Amino acid sequence: MPKKSNADTGKRPTIRDVAARAGVSVPTVSRVLAGNYPVAPATRAKVLRAMRELDYVVNAHARALAGATTKTVAFVVDDVTGPFYAYIARGVEQQAASEGRLCLLCTTHGDPERELAVVELMREQHAEAVIVVGGAWDDGNYNERMRYFASALDRSGSRLVLCGRPSLGEDVPATVVHYDNEGGAYAMTSHLLSAGHKTIAYMGIGVGLSTTDERVRGFRRAHDDYGVPIDDALIIPGDFSKQSGYELTRELIAKRDDVTAVFGATDMVAAGVLKALREAGIDVPKDMSVVGFDDIPLASDLTPALTTVHVPHEELGREAVRLGLRREATGSDQVVLGTHIVVRETVAPPPRR
Repeated sequence: MPKKSNADTGKRPTIRDVAARAGVSVPTVSRVLAGNYPVAPATRAKVLRAMRELDYVVNAHARALAGATTKTVAFVVDDVTGPFYAYIARGVEQQAASEGRLCLLCTTHGDPERELAVVELMREQHAEAVIVVGGAWDDGNYNERMRYFASALDRSGSRLVLCGRPSLGEDVPATVVHYDNEGGAYAMTSHLLSAGHKTIAYMGIGVGLSTTDERVRGFRRAHDDYGVPIDDALIIPGDFSKQSGYELTRELIAKRDDVTAVFGATDMVAAGVLKALREAGIDVPKDMSVVGFDDIPLASDLTPALTTVHVPHEELGREAVRLGLRREATGSDQVVLGTHIVVRETVAPPPRR
C-alpha cells in the first residue's frame, strides 16, 4: 500500500510533497520558489500547479535562515492613527504592493529607544528597506546609533530610508526622502506678514524634533526678511494634537490681546486653535487669522476651511519605497519634495485696534 503524503494526512505539505506532486526534484522546486534561477516554463507551471493543489505555503522562517530575501518593506512610524502618518503609510503600502513586497507596519509611540530597537529587529528579519518616518530627535547618542544601524543594514543588503527627516551625514549609507519644511513655513509666514500681521504666535513646538527646528527656522527667516521682530514668548511648545492647540489657545487669549494670527505647527494643532477661538467668540478670520501645516483632508473640512502648507504625503511614501529598493550600491541618496501654501478661508488683514 503506498505511503500517504503529508497533504493526504492533513499535515502541512512540505517542499518534498510539492516535488512529488509535480514530478520534479526538490532542488527544482527550490529554484522556482527563489525566482532567481532559470527554470523551463513548463516545469515552473507544473510546480506552481502542485503548490496550488496542495495549498503549499512557503516557510518564510526557513527562507530567512537560509539567507533568502523576505521581500518585505518595514514602515516605522510614531503613531499611524495620526492623519499625517496615515497618508504617508498609504503611499508606502501602495508602492510596496506594486513592487511585489509585503509592507510591515511598526509603531514606536514617540519613544526613540523603541524606534532604534525596531530598526535593529527589521535588520534581523532581512527587510529589504526600513523606512523611518517623521522628525528625528536632536540627541548625539541617538544619531550615532542610527548611523550604526544604517551601515549595518547596508552591509546586510538592506537600506535605511529616512522619510520626512534630515540626512545623518554624507558618508552614511542611507536614503533621505524629505520635504521642504523650512520653505513651507517661510512661505506661510510671509503670507501672514504680507497681510499685515506683525504679532504672530507659532504654536506647538515639539522640543528636540528636527521637524520643529526646520519649521521654526522658516518662521524666523520670514520675520527677518520682512523686518518684523519676533516675540520669543509667542513660540510656544506643545504636542502636535488638536487638544494641545485648544488648551494653548485658551491660555494665550487669557494672557495676550495683541496677537492677530496663530500659525499652528500642524493642521491638528490649528483645528484645536479654531475650536478654542470659536468658544471664546473670536471670529476667524475677522478677529484672528489661523494657519496650519500638512494639508491633511481635515483642513478643507474645517469651518472656516483652513489655509495651510501642503505636504505631498503619499508621494513621500511611494518615493521612499522606490528609492529604498533601487538604491545605489554605496553612498547616500537624497530627494527633497516641494511644499506650497493652500489659501482657503482663515486669513485676513489684522483688525484695526
